Amino acid sequence: ETLQRIVSTLVNKNDEIHNFIDMLNHTISNVQVNSSNAISELDEEFDGLYSVLHEMKGSMANTIQQEEARKIQALQDQLSQCSRALEGSEELLELAVQSLDIKNPVELLEAARQIKDSVTVASAFRLSLKPKVSDSMTHMMVDFALEKRMLQAVKFLPVPKAPEIDVAACLVADNCVTISWRMPEEDSRIDHFVLEYRKTNFDGLPRIKGEQHWEVVDYIKATQYTLSGLKFDTKYMNLRVQACNKAVAGEYSDPVTLETKAFVFSLDSTSSHLNLKVEDTYVEWDPTGGKGQEKIKGKENKNRSNTASPKRSTNSPRASARGGRDRFAGESYTVLGDTAVESGQHYWEVRAQKDCKSYSVGVTYRNPGKFDQLGKTNSSWCIHVNNWLQTTFSAKHNNKAKTLDIPVPDRIGVYCDFDGGQLSFYNASSKALLHTFRTKFTQPLLPGFMIWCGGLTVSTGLQVPSAVKTLQKSENGLGGSTSSLNNVA
Repeated sequence: ETLQRIVSTLVNKNDEIHNFIDMLNHTISNVQVNSSNAISELDEEFDGLYSVLHEMKGSMANTIQQEEARKIQALQDQLSQCSRALEGSEELLELAVQSLDIKNPVELLEAARQIKDSVTVASAFRLSLKPKVSDSMTHMMVDFALEKRMLQAVKFLPVPKAPEIDVAACLVADNCVTISWRMPEEDSRIDHFVLEYRKTNFDGLPRIKGEQHWEVVDYIKATQYTLSGLKFDTKYMNLRVQACNKAVAGEYSDPVTLETKAFVFSLDSTSSHLNLKVEDTYVEWDPTGGKGQEKIKGKENKNRSNTASPKRSTNSPRASARGGRDRFAGESYTVLGDTAVESGQHYWEVRAQKDCKSYSVGVTYRNPGKFDQLGKTNSSWCIHVNNWLQTTFSAKHNNKAKTLDIPVPDRIGVYCDFDGGQLSFYNASSKALLHTFRTKFTQPLLPGFMIWCGGLTVSTGLQVPSAVKTLQKSENGLGGSTSSLNNVA
């Protein structure tokens, strides 16, 4: 036996080494591929830089050419003006020379007067003999000294540091988790963050074995994110964050574990009436139930008893408790939850199909009688909806009913404060209070559901909503209203 254990250990170690060798070879291959990819990306970046420089060169050269054309045009205009003035001046000079040959004093005087008047208005005397523009182009020169230093300083992007999760700023409420983090130092190159989370039943740091895969939320621009619409079907949640720049992702932050309290249960098909079809969190009235179905269900139950549920082991306390309960019969069209409330504050919701004719939602002590109906015993509390002829809405306990003169909501929220002795029903959408029972619970409570025609869907894994907590504080602070159906059981 000892030798067998040694050989088995050696075989396992050989397998581990083979796996490690495969992993190393795979890593080498990945390094080669990733290096080629990095070089290709580097070529693309430099090609892009060359393209930008080439485009800038063309634009700046075009600007210089435009400045050249502007100056040449100005000088040519000035040159044309000077040429025309020079022609007029030469004509006057020739006329003056000819006048000197006139012998008649009167004619000479008249010619001199004409020459004087022409010279006075000659354009040659109004010209500015200074170029309008200079021949200098130094104002179009470029100094790339700073840019050269910047290009010479270009290096690979630094790996971002791991963010730090601000546990004090994290919030778990209303089946949402808000997580906040910060960078240990300012980093302007950060492009986005990646958040990873997974559910767990273990407090503290994540474990290697028995953990779910990380769920990823990518491209988060802010340093805070809210995960909403969660079902808290485990006790805790691990979260971690990493920072990413344009090229590389940094190390993950130290993971944090946040508690996610919620009440989770399924409908106990082994306790349901034969006229009910039950699937996890859905129950439906089945008019074809009865003796014929009892045989089929008996066979199904027998098969179920020999096959472990993928979610729960048949060795679990809840499974053994379910098997010991009697099935409902008669007109007690009831199914119970498979998990008892023994302490604390819990919340779940129920949605009825539109074609439901009659249904009840509430709680009951363990082991109700086969023919017991919710609200008709001193050990059960519920609200009841009847849609047969006209809709009636009432709260029931100990075979007494109190009519609720309010519209029936699409979804009903059930709040149970076991230690505080309070059972409240809410409009799950608006969180408006429908009814409250106050009593002292002396035994564990099971969620209970009755239905006749139609179907009910139960939502579990829900936290007590903040709006309900606020209403409870307000109601308790005002002393609350005592229902006429309340008793101390």
